[in-house]
Amino acid sequence: MLDAPLSLWGGMDPATGVVIDRHHPQYGTGLTGRILVMPWGRGSSSSSSVLAEAIRSGTAPAGIVLAEPDEIVVLGALVAAELYGSTIPVVIMGGDG
Repeated sequence: MLDAPLSLWGGMDPATGVVIDRHHPQYGTGLTGRILVMPWGRGSSSSSSVLAEAIRSGTAPAGIVLAEPDEIVVLGALVAAELYGSTIPVVIMGGDG
């Protein structure tokens, strides 16, 4: 579980799956093959392309669990499925639904 939300754009290296945001509490942590649990994604709409690239490269988390909906994270998984025929599960635990 991450202690804070993470922007994948500038926050995770899609080539290695490691948290590269020097200000994030889990800086240096490898996410590849793990279930990533965080409150929500943070930041840029470019995070979807970082997630899609990590999925393509095999460096993505095994799945992502979010407390709140984050369309950008979901979009990254959908784009990877469409472009590369590979994806990861994204589960939303919170919300009103």
